[in-house]
Amino acid sequence: MLKAGDRVPEFQLPADNGRSVSSAELAGRRYLLYFYPKDDTPGCTVEACSFRDNLPAFDKIGIAVFGVSADDALSHQKFARKHGLNFPLIADPNHQLIGPMGVWVEKSMYGKKYMGIQRSTFLVGADGTIEKVWESVKPLAHTAEVLEYLGANVKVKKPAAVVEAVKAAVGMVAKAAVGTVTSRAKPAAKPARSAAKPPKPAARRVAAKATASTKVAPKKKAASKPGARQATAAKKSVAKATAAKGARGAKVARKR
Repeated sequence: MLKAGDRVPEFQLPADNGRSVSSAELAGRRYLLYFYPKDDTPGCTVEACSFRDNLPAFDKIGIAVFGVSADDALSHQKFARKHGLNFPLIADPNHQLIGPMGVWVEKSMYGKKYMGIQRSTFLVGADGTIEKVWESVKPLAHTAEVLEYLGANVKVKKPAAVVEAVKAAVGMVAKAAVGTVTSRAKPAAKPARSAAKPPKPAARRVAAKATASTKVAPKKKAASKPGARQATAAKKSVAKATAAKGARGAKVARKR
């Protein structure tokens, strides 16, 4: 990045109003080049509207103000119309001025690295050399510190767009945070099953009773009647007597 005492490189670039801005035309005048990352973003809107509302203080001490970014002239035109900007916005999509001034740097957001414009402001003297450099400026307080350096005895106005821009920035951060928390949230746990078995339905109890009642009891041996037992015993006695008598007859016959 260029420092105080360095000369501003020669440039001729388009602006939002359809005209061009060149270092040759600005020779012999003091002017301010403030570089910002992107049109119509919260921080850049706050900074631009702050310069807009305090431009009479810069005009009073003869300092011209120019905003510079890598957006094209059409984007600048939309940005200027939307917020009623009253100073030129220089378009430098090819980095003809951004590059030599040294404001195109490596940046980091949420651990991701990328290239972009470092928010910086240069006060250029009438001879084309840099008088003062403000690096990594804060959008809301920057206009006040520039006017203080220039010795302007004025009360810096806070732009009406500041509140809206801050709300927009807070809203963007809140949405990003909610999205992150939602994506990391664990699924709801399944309800625990009860250890006790659920009671059987009434129908199942009735069916179980019916099944139990239909079981057939095992058959018992029929009890023998007393008369039958006596008849059987008599038959056995007769048989024994007959067998004994036959045995004696056979014995007598063998003796003869």
